[in-house]
Amino acid sequence: MSADAFGAIVGYDTYGKTVRMIIMGVTFDRLVPGPPGADKNTSAVVVMTDPSGRVTCCSPAVQRLLGYAPAEVIGRPVAELLSEDGTRFRDREGRGLSAEARLGLLQDGEREVGFALTAVTTERTGVVTENADARKEEALMRREFDQYPTALVIYDRDGRLLRINEKMAEVIGRPEDEVRGLHLTEFLQGPTFEEAERRVLRVAKTGEPDYMEHEVSTPPGSKAHPWVAQFFPLKDAAGEVSAVSLAVYDYTQQHYSRQRLQLLSEARTRIGTTLDVAGTARELAEVAVPRFADFVTVDLFDAVFQGEQPGPVLAGRGAALRRAANRSVYEWAGEAALSVGQSQVHLSSSPVTRSVITGRAELHGITDPEIVGWLADDPVRADLCRRYGAHSLITVPIRARGTTLGTVLFLRHAACPEPFSLEDLAFAEDLVARVALHVDNARRYTRERGIALALQRALLPPSPIPHAAVEMAARYLPAGGDAEVGGDWFDVIPLPGARIGLAVGDVVGHGINAAATMGRLRTAVRTLADVDLPPDELLTHLDDIVTHAAYEREAESSESVGDMGEPSGDVGASCLYAIYDPVSRTFSISRAGHPAPILVHPDGTPHVLDLPAGPPLGLGSLPFEATDITVPEGSLLAVFTDGLLETREHDIDERLDTLCRVLARRVPTLEALCDTVLETLRTESQADDIALLIARTRALHQDHVASWEIPGDPAAVAEARKHASDCLTAWGLQESAFVTELVVSELVTNAIRHAADPIRLRLIKDQSLICEVSDGSSTSPHLRRARLSDEGGRGLFLVAECTERWGTRHTRDGKIIWAEQRLVPSPVSPGFNAQT
Repeated sequence: MSADAFGAIVGYDTYGKTVRMIIMGVTFDRLVPGPPGADKNTSAVVVMTDPSGRVTCCSPAVQRLLGYAPAEVIGRPVAELLSEDGTRFRDREGRGLSAEARLGLLQDGEREVGFALTAVTTERTGVVTENADARKEEALMRREFDQYPTALVIYDRDGRLLRINEKMAEVIGRPEDEVRGLHLTEFLQGPTFEEAERRVLRVAKTGEPDYMEHEVSTPPGSKAHPWVAQFFPLKDAAGEVSAVSLAVYDYTQQHYSRQRLQLLSEARTRIGTTLDVAGTARELAEVAVPRFADFVTVDLFDAVFQGEQPGPVLAGRGAALRRAANRSVYEWAGEAALSVGQSQVHLSSSPVTRSVITGRAELHGITDPEIVGWLADDPVRADLCRRYGAHSLITVPIRARGTTLGTVLFLRHAACPEPFSLEDLAFAEDLVARVALHVDNARRYTRERGIALALQRALLPPSPIPHAAVEMAARYLPAGGDAEVGGDWFDVIPLPGARIGLAVGDVVGHGINAAATMGRLRTAVRTLADVDLPPDELLTHLDDIVTHAAYEREAESSESVGDMGEPSGDVGASCLYAIYDPVSRTFSISRAGHPAPILVHPDGTPHVLDLPAGPPLGLGSLPFEATDITVPEGSLLAVFTDGLLETREHDIDERLDTLCRVLARRVPTLEALCDTVLETLRTESQADDIALLIARTRALHQDHVASWEIPGDPAAVAEARKHASDCLTAWGLQESAFVTELVVSELVTNAIRHAADPIRLRLIKDQSLICEVSDGSSTSPHLRRARLSDEGGRGLFLVAECTERWGTRHTRDGKIIWAEQRLVPSPVSPGFNAQT
């Protein structure tokens, strides 16, 4: 028995002839027997008629088969639906159909109530009827379910398995017959499957779809894979959940692709954080292990560590590389044949050497002929590969800007049984390509820093020059410690008359440009100091130099001279210059936009000197002022750059108070005091350079200084020579008397003849013997070579020849001409009271 499209129950006997039909409670025997061999599932009731042959009702098949709407058929003679011979149906257009028309009598007991007209097809005619189409669609759907490449499951509302397709049977390793009617956790155990079963029941209850990702081994014992499970309800026509379907996708490739993208994103933030070659290599190894490889080595040419560009490696020769970094999934990194920092010439058969020479990445299994040959030549690495179960490797050259800097070796061994794939090779190339730029930037920075350090070492004094006027200690600390080279500087300049000049400057920025600018300023200060200019005049001339340099830079960058206006003032340089005279125990100080120095009295009382600030260098046309301060012997003067005080975390006044307290401490030496200052005030976030110079003053005793007023009479020259001779005798310097008398005679004679009153002679016994003659004229003498016929002009020439050095310095009231003679040196002149 089977149900037709109209809702009738049709039964056939074994031969398909005797049929009883029950339609709407009415039983009838069909008058026309079915043909032998007719398919019992190929008939469908189309219409029913009354005894007169008019249609009283019809099935939906009328519209599908004949093209009539039900309302168009009911009440019409059934003959209009048939061919002329009554054996076939025809549609509303009059076209005959291949479906045969079978007429059956409807009886209610012995009473005839009408006829049933059915459409019949057979396998011989191949006619597709309504029921046949439905069955074929159902078969196609069944085959689609079974053969769908994604694993599919259907559960009932209680979570029992109803159907699985062939893919799911393959995934779980069991046929459908073994698991039908079971809960998931009855044949698969583990937290993941328990959670999946809970989600099935939740979807059955709520009717809402669900989703989960998990990584499990299916079938049990195989390698774990990432899977994505989608749970969704199957609802009936009323919208009620009748079953739950589960689709499971093997998400391995997508999962690994997503992991690689995440790793590349992480590499962008973790690699290249420092401009250090070895540090960049170490960051690469840390990113790659263990998420991509079990063991990684980064080998670079030795020239890269020096900041230089390596040369090519010739084919057939080994590559000499130094280990920059290695990392392993094991803490002890036992796979490494080299330690970090060691160098080795890699064999020509090595994949590392091939990558260096060809510039191409290579992917190999450990059993590939190339690798077998390499390991045969390198028994140490062969033993390590066997010991750790290495099975695949990737070598990638580190290439940047057309140059190979080294190679990276990625290795997988027993810790990760999954061998490297072609996708892994592409990922490794992408990762190393990103790292190569960071390595090359670090190499270039190393080279630039080396140049800047060399330039800085050449421009900065290695240590404060010992001087009898002061005891000194200094420190220079670039921002970031040894990683940077900055523009801060200091200098100690010996001056005539036992005086000393102290200079501290600050140029904004780091690197070669800052160091070069610093060098130019320091050289300019030394040159101007040699002229013996007062501090304010020195800064004025230094400001002119910086201003002219700014004009020159703007001229180079401007399209035309007419585009230039006032100088931009963006040089960002400051300077402080102080001159200390141990005879008068006086500091003369001037500053250009620089922090004020701190003076600590011998009793330990510190205070910040109140000096005119002055504008930064390079603004032009603004005045500088000098301040004279007389200090007790043994006072401390600390001069420094703003990097010592300025931080993001602290207020500058608070830092200044701290510095004053530290400078007031009693410490054994000035060197220890410098270290204490930096230890106290230096911060981890130091963003600016620090230069610090501390000087403890000494005084020159009066018994080592002698001075006389000289009248403007030529007869006074002889008296001046006698004063000098008597003084040298008192000082025990009789051997210097002849030269000293000559110098005094020439200098005093010139002052009387060519200068103005007052004239004064002063002798100073320091580490050298200094003779000074001051007068009221600002005209400077000039050394010249006299001709044989000249009666004069040989005085300064004799002075220059007989002394170590001589010169002129201007004062507010005139000038001083001085000359120095060498004496036997001593660590500290007896004329100085050195406080310890």
